[in-house]
Amino acid sequence: MGDNSFHTTVESLFKGMDSFITTKTVVGDAIHIGDTIILPLVDVSFGVAAGAFSQEKKNNGAGGMGGKITPSAVLVIQNGTTKLVNIKNQDGLTKVLDMVPDFVNKFTSKGEKENVVEESEDDSVAKKTAAKEMEQILSDSVNKEE
Repeated sequence: MGDNSFHTTVESLFKGMDSFITTKTVVGDAIHIGDTIILPLVDVSFGVAAGAFSQEKKNNGAGGMGGKITPSAVLVIQNGTTKLVNIKNQDGLTKVLDMVPDFVNKFTSKGEKENVVEESEDDSVAKKTAAKEMEQILSDSVNKEE
C-alpha cells in the first residue's frame, strides 16, 4: 500500500510538468521595438521531493516542488548585428567587455560621417565578420567567468 501512495505522490508531482517548464522559460518571447529584436535569456532551476510512509492501516504521502527563474542575459539583434548583454554577475571586467562594441561602433560611425564614401560590399562583409568575432570573444569570456 505504501508503494501505491508513493507512486501516486510522485505521479501527481510530475503530472503537468511539461506545462510548468517549456522552452519559453529559458528563452522568453521576443520583444520587437522597431528594427530591434530583444530576447531575454534566463536560468531555470527546480527541485522535486516525494516521500511516503505506511504503517498498518495508514498510508501517508507527501511531496513538494520548488523552482527559481533568474534573468541572466539579453540577446539584442539590430541591423544585422547581434549583441549579448550579460545582466548576471556584472563585475567591472564584464561591463567593460560589454561596452567595447559600442565604443568601436561610435568611432567607426564618426569616421563614416566625416568621410562620406560609399562602402564596398567587401568592407561591409569584413565589418560583419569582425563584429561576429568580437561577439564570440565576449561570449567566451562571459562563459569562462561562470
